[in-house]
Amino acid sequence: MTTSADTETLSSFHTPAVRHLAWLCAAPQLLHATESFYPLPWLPVDYVERLQHWDRNADTMPERLTEPFERRLGHYFERLYEVLLVDLLGWDLVLKNQQIRAGNQTIGELDFLVRNSQTGNLEHHEIAIKYYLGMNEASNDTRWYGPNARDRLDLKVGRMLSHQSPMAQRLEARALLAELGISEPIIPRVFLPGYLFYPHDGVALPDYVPASHAQGRWCYARELENSDLTGWVPLKKPHWVGPWRQEAQPDIEAARAAVELVKAKGVPVLFARVEWHPGIECWVERERWFLVPGAWPLGSIIK
Repeated sequence: MTTSADTETLSSFHTPAVRHLAWLCAAPQLLHATESFYPLPWLPVDYVERLQHWDRNADTMPERLTEPFERRLGHYFERLYEVLLVDLLGWDLVLKNQQIRAGNQTIGELDFLVRNSQTGNLEHHEIAIKYYLGMNEASNDTRWYGPNARDRLDLKVGRMLSHQSPMAQRLEARALLAELGISEPIIPRVFLPGYLFYPHDGVALPDYVPASHAQGRWCYARELENSDLTGWVPLKKPHWVGPWRQEAQPDIEAARAAVELVKAKGVPVLFARVEWHPGIECWVERERWFLVPGAWPLGSIIK
């Protein structure tokens, strides 16, 4: 879980897209590996002031931040990351979402190929934002499932390190890049921020997950049937990114309806538990919870 100071600083941003971007700049990651990319050491010392200026003066912010929200969280996350690379870091974007093909088959794509202006090196960045819920299996092993339980932390990390990150080194990619006049060495980078949600009982953490990862809790919706839901706010994408804030009083009936939706439709729902912060005169997220249906993780699909 982010610290109170971090949450309060982020919650001072009124514009959601700017707040999301501010969170992304220093977001804890779910993977620490040789390829892991941490933006914070590369950002200019005045990046917070720049974000604050955009927040107060909407006409000065990058156009990508003013575009309508997208339903697909991954697409929105890519847009934020592009602003981070180009408008905050000032790096040159060489390629984006470049498909790599072997014959008639697409074998992958390069998320971002950028030139690090501080080193002069070309870097290939593979990115994802993920949310996983820990569960102890009958075998006493812990598995970390996504809300859509077909997604798992171990599978995603394995694919990013063994397939996505090395993609620029494949012969098919090198041939394509050579056609574009690119033949120099390329440094692989991986960026995987997100949250891990813990159950009531203890779970084991993979050794590749940093201790500083962002945390929440999860439970079955039936466990909250007679609970006080004051301060519970259901979050819709893309507001899964970064801490939630709102000026209006939390709607307890909306929270109850969201719990019933989980039970009736079998769709996991992410909640923020908020408290009033008099310093910035708004309700600020203090904790995150995922509520899941009784059959989860079996056959659970989130739309």
